[in-house]
Amino acid sequence: MAAKVGIVMGSDSDLSIMSKAAEVLDALQVEYDITVISAHRMPDVFFDYAKSAEEKGYKVIIAGAGGAAHLPGMTAAIFPMPVIGVPIYTKSLGGVDSLYSIVQMPGGIPVATVAINGALNAGILAAKILATSDPALLERIKTYAEGLKESVLAKSDKLEQVGYEAYLKDM
Repeated sequence: MAAKVGIVMGSDSDLSIMSKAAEVLDALQVEYDITVISAHRMPDVFFDYAKSAEEKGYKVIIAGAGGAAHLPGMTAAIFPMPVIGVPIYTKSLGGVDSLYSIVQMPGGIPVATVAINGALNAGILAAKILATSDPALLERIKTYAEGLKESVLAKSDKLEQVGYEAYLKDM
């Protein structure tokens, strides 16, 4: 069974953010499942998800959460492998509430945490975790990173050629 990543969020309103993890995992050819589970509204379904994740082949779970942000920590309390928390921006407190909740886990319940709305980096981190035992994936990650470098170099070249005013008009 291929190593898989689970992507879970507490609300479908988080999908526009969490889809960034799926997009980068697609680009890196990493198998994943993505779903919505509310730890508060359906705790029985949540517990089944977290308890069965290992037997389903998940090696890493990316859990996005806004507001109360219990999903990443509760997942880490049940799932024995790495959990990456993605704090979701909230209108009321700007996502800082979610960030604090996710990074302040009690001792023994670690959750790796990325920036507010940082699902892209969560996907890359999940792939890097898997790449510790998958040389082919590690090569795809290196190629992805080289593509990022080439993208920045192309932007730099364009800026130098057209100047900042013209560059800004094209943005």
